[in-house]
Order: sequence, then structure tokens, then C-alpha cells
Amino acid sequence: MTDTTTAASRKLDPVTFEVLRRGFDYACERMSQVLQKASFSPIIYDMVDFSSAVFDPDVELIGQTANCPVHIAAMHYSARASLAKFPRETLGDGDVVILNDPYLGGTHTPDVTLTTPIYFEGDLIAYAVSRAHWTDVGQTMDSHIAGEGFRLPPVKLASAGVLNRDLMDIIKNGTRTPQYVEGDVQAQLASLWACRDEMRRLAQRYGVDVMREGMREILDYTQRRTQKAIEQIPDGVYYGEDYIDSDGYSEEPVRIKVKLEVSGDRVHVDMTGSDKQCLGPINSPLANTVSAIYYSLKFFLDPQAPANAGMYRQIDFTVPEGTWLNPIWPAPTLGCTTAASSKVTGGIWSAIAIAIPDRSVASTYSDANWFTASVIDPATDENHVFSDLPAGGWGGTPFNDGMHVTMDPLGNCQNLPAETAEMLFPLRYNSFQMIEDSAGPGRYRGGAGVRMEVEFIGTGQIITMESSRTREGSPGTNGGGSGSRQKQLRRKADGSIETVGGLDDDGNWLPQMLGGIQFRAGESFVFESGGGGGWGDPLTRDAELVAEDVRNDVVSRARAESDYGVVLTDDLRVDADATRVARAAH
Repeated sequence: MTDTTTAASRKLDPVTFEVLRRGFDYACERMSQVLQKASFSPIIYDMVDFSSAVFDPDVELIGQTANCPVHIAAMHYSARASLAKFPRETLGDGDVVILNDPYLGGTHTPDVTLTTPIYFEGDLIAYAVSRAHWTDVGQTMDSHIAGEGFRLPPVKLASAGVLNRDLMDIIKNGTRTPQYVEGDVQAQLASLWACRDEMRRLAQRYGVDVMREGMREILDYTQRRTQKAIEQIPDGVYYGEDYIDSDGYSEEPVRIKVKLEVSGDRVHVDMTGSDKQCLGPINSPLANTVSAIYYSLKFFLDPQAPANAGMYRQIDFTVPEGTWLNPIWPAPTLGCTTAASSKVTGGIWSAIAIAIPDRSVASTYSDANWFTASVIDPATDENHVFSDLPAGGWGGTPFNDGMHVTMDPLGNCQNLPAETAEMLFPLRYNSFQMIEDSAGPGRYRGGAGVRMEVEFIGTGQIITMESSRTREGSPGTNGGGSGSRQKQLRRKADGSIETVGGLDDDGNWLPQMLGGIQFRAGESFVFESGGGGGWGDPLTRDAELVAEDVRNDVVSRARAESDYGVVLTDDLRVDADATRVARAAH
């Protein structure tokens, strides 16, 4: 522990410390409120696919909102790339730098990051950073980064608060949804100004020196709490792994290898041995991979500690260049945030399950299942673009069942509401229902997945979709069973079903990375998301809880007996005598 983290070095009284800490977070909450209310795209205002953060003058994270965890740690890479191009002494009040290049601090191209300095009476006090997922930047599924839409290196979007109209026109020219883009840009700018106003209020009240001391102490505080949390994990070397079913070009799985080394109050995450970079668009830029490492560990390293860069100080990482988790240009990266990051989580959590089995959590459905689609309005011939994120089940925990139909840990996003979709686009949402028997069995079962069916009123296509867990369901832990597999289907106008991704009824497997899948008017895209893995031996689950799951259509009567050894009467009550016999037979 360094001198900067000792109690003697702390200068602020506890009340001032807490007011400042909360003030930094509140500045980000204001950013998010403004962005969500002012944006034009459903993926921002309804699906909440954005993040807001404030950094100190050294570009260390000091406050954030709990939007997309996969964005947060990656955002300081973006901010630093922007400041490398435009050093702090060249940026004035109201100057804004924009970028989305995955190889210059970005993640995938639709995530667009804006950075602005915040001054108070001539002193630089912070940087406000807004990252939002734009509906479309011209992306397709491609084997080269150039096919994934426009890529902006750090460039001035605004000077002294005045928008760069030429750049704005270029951006609008490169998207399928120009009707959304400028409104979303203005909303992101407004969110930056909201953060600026809140940070200036803090500076006005406490002074710049006290604010800077608060920033230092909040980082040190989180570092100390992280150190103590790591010390609760036994020293040792723990191994984990996971995989994406394919990159869309090859049928071979793409694997991640994790070596987790715990020594005292430090953790080292080593991904040596992971597969080389891929032809398909699942490669993860280093910023994205590192962000996934941090949020994956946060679950087990004092999740109640303030979320800031103090945690990063205790985590080391090795991610070899040229692997799919640290690719070299021009590898495509479109699925990095939504597919690759969940596999980082899966690999780390499988290692954690060995290190601290009594605190481990079974795997989630482990993907965002993000897809972007287009549909032509037959009445107007207008081409619409929309996205959705059909969620699945989380894994069981040592204390309770997994959550049903919940976004993967990579993001606190939401699905596209059917009402919004049907109001804006020529679509019909015919189904959104939990899937019986999708949850992995266990003493604490996993959460259930969902069956979603979207009907195209006009001609349409799935432009891109990434998914995984189509070969095997999400694994359980400590004796728990796996969740269901995911599957992508097309329902034809005559009602017949064909598999377009995953295992078909004959046991044949089709690559789950989709691009350019065409749909005629009246046809539907059907997606079945997976359930979470179970935690603990299913035979130790309370029989009454199994009966309740059957009555709630989470578990079928047949699976109650085969997986849990629970026999039910005709009125779906536990047959105690038959259950004792069945469990003994298991």
C-alpha cells in the first residue's frame, strides 16, 4: 500500500468527502438524464445503450452512471486518444472531440465517444465523456474493419460550443439513419454541458483545490477497498476458459484462455493462449477487453465500493497482441462489445469458481444477442433501420435463483419495447415470452430465456447479428446443470419454421453470426435466447420451489422429475413419498 492511501494522508472530513463523491456521480446522472430525454434514437432513449462518465485532469475515472459497464473502462482509452491528438493546452471551453475508431480507443464503430474539458475560472477541473451507441454508422458484417461503417479518428466536433457543420454533413452522409444522427449528437453535446454545469457548481462551492483533493481521495478509497477484497481470495493460480461458437466465416469455435493469479492484494489476468485474431467481426480491441476484465472482476471485488479508477490500480493484465482479444488492424470488431466481452466474463468467472466456489456465480446466457435489421415500409417505400437486444437468463448464485430475461453483465440495456417498435417501424412483435425448461437446473436454478418473434410488414433483412451459446447452453457451477441453447429461426408466411443459426431439428449446426439474411413481407425473425446455468446439485433444491416453478411454467412436469427428482400430483403439488423414492434413485 502506497503512502497516498494511508489515513494520515487524507485531508477531507467525511462529510465533505461524501458530498464530493456523490457530486461526481450526480454530474454523470444528469448527463444520462439529459441524453436519454433529448436523444432521437430508440436504442438510446428506450434501450439505454449509452454511458456517461467524468474524469479528473489526469484522465482517471472519478464518476459514472451504471449504464453499460463494458463502455466505462474503455472510455478513458478514448479520452486519452482524443487528448493525444488535441493536447489539453489546445482545448478550450466548449471544444468537443469525437471518435469511434476501434483502433484509437474505441470499441465497435456504432459506439461514438465525445470528450470535452471542463474549466472553472481558468483552471481545468475535469473532463466529461459521453459514449452512445448510434443506430447505424453504415456497418455490415465484414472481414475487414472498412466494412463496418465510417471510422472517425479524434476530430473536433465543436469549437467553443459551435458545431462543425462540415463534419456533421459527412457523418449524416455515411449512415442509413440520418434522421436520427444529428438529434443524437445534439443530445450528447447537451449531456456534456450538463456535466460541466454540475462540476462547476461543486467548484464554486468548495473551490478547485478541495475538489482535486476529493478526486484523489475517492480514488484512494476505492483502491483500499479493492485491496481488502482481493486479500479475501486465496492466493493461487486459477484457470478458466470460454468460447464463441464461431466468427461467422469459419465453423471453428474461437476460444479464450484465462489465467487468474492472486497474490496478496493484487490480481493478474493473463489471456495468453487465447486464439489468434479472426476473419470474422468478433475481435475485441484492447480497450474493450480491458474494460471487460475490470467489470467482470468488480462483481467479486467489493461491488459496493465507488466505481472508479482506484480499482484499476490493483489489477494487472496480459493480453498478447495479435490475439482476437487484442487484434491488429484491420481485423473487424463489430461484435466486440456484445459478444467478445461476455466471453471475457465467462472465462474469468469460470476461474473465480475455482478460487472461491462458495461465492461463485453460474454463467449467464453470456451474450447481448445484438442485431440490426432493416425493413421497407410498403406504403411509403421508406427504408427503416432498427436494433434489439433479446436478453436471456442469468446464472444461479449461492443465495438465490438467477434472474429471468436480463441483459448480460456487459450492459444495463433494455430490449426494444414492442410498442415503440410498432409505432416507429413497419413491424409486428408477435411474441415475447419466457421459454419453459430453458433455465439450468440447480439448487438455485438459472433464469429463463425468452422467445421473441418479430414480423416484417415489408421486405426486410437482418443486417448483422451476433450470438453464441448455440452449440452448448450456459454451464452451471458446483454441480448445477446447463441452460438451454440459443437459436435463430425464420418463420415463413405459411407458418413453417427454418433454422438460420444454431442447431436445427436434425442436429445440424449453422453458424450463429448472421449477416444479410433476407425476409419477405409477412415472414418473421424468431430468436430463442438461452437460460442461465444452475448453481449446486439440483437434487438438493427445495421440492416446493420446484413445484412452484412448474406452476409458473418455468419448469415442465417432466423435467421436474428428470432433473430434480420431484414428483408432482395431478394438481401440481409435491408427492412427498414419490419424491423421496425418485431422489434416492437419482
